[in-house]
Amino acid sequence: MRPDRLTELARTRLTDPGAIRKAADVRPRATGPLGPTGKCFIIAADHPARGALATGGDPMAMADRGDLLDRLTTALENPGCNGVLATADILEDLLLLGALDGKTVFGSMNRGGLAGAAFEIDDRFTGMSANAIARMGFDGGKMLTRIDYDDDRTAPTLEATARAVDALAEQGLIAMVEPFISRREGGKVVNDLTTEGVVTSVAIASGLGSTSAYTWLKLPTAPDMARVAAASTLPMVVLGGEVADLAAQRESWGRSLALPNVVGLTVGRSLLYPADGDVAGAVEAVVSLL
Repeated sequence: MRPDRLTELARTRLTDPGAIRKAADVRPRATGPLGPTGKCFIIAADHPARGALATGGDPMAMADRGDLLDRLTTALENPGCNGVLATADILEDLLLLGALDGKTVFGSMNRGGLAGAAFEIDDRFTGMSANAIARMGFDGGKMLTRIDYDDDRTAPTLEATARAVDALAEQGLIAMVEPFISRREGGKVVNDLTTEGVVTSVAIASGLGSTSAYTWLKLPTAPDMARVAAASTLPMVVLGGEVADLAAQRESWGRSLALPNVVGLTVGRSLLYPADGDVAGAVEAVVSLL
């Protein structure tokens, strides 16, 4: 991103913070959460707020905000990338840049489970609230929900997620729940990506809240995605995570997208920081799947 554009962003934040709300009020909204193909492709960038800055072997890859914004705007310039998922600070920068016009926008709600922290499973809702998401004219909220049967700090996260599902539903907004069955290995939180593990997480997440009318599930790729999709009638989006072989992952995503309730993809670091540095090319390769 040009230094003068970054300087302008910083100056606006200092001298005219109300410009953010003004930009939200006049932003052209998306006509719905799905793109022209009937699927959605959401670029995800809520990792920094949880202290997860590493990707591709670089422990501080996502630490440069100007570079991250440049990569995000490049991705969002592709019409096939119809939305973004991020925390308020990043979404507000993108608003001021005009990059959210006509896009579906999800605010990240819980970022308190800092990566590597002793309290990581206790994932407090420190991000956007349902009221703030509605006030900004965004389309929904996302919540990470890791379930560790051996950690009693899981229970408050489940309860908070259920309350967030209800609060979003009252506003007619999408609750994008991202569940995992998790455990500690060597002091590190590890997610169960077996078919059985993902199916179990689907069953638990589907029942959170007083209604599931507005609930979507954000799920990892499992060995048998047909069984995962059969575990619920809720709309599902497949997440990216750290992908070593993007070509092979595209094939897996393609098979998942053929399932009736898999409505799209939510991918972040693998496309924003591809090995060859070509963000536009990586995004276009995924758009072609849709």
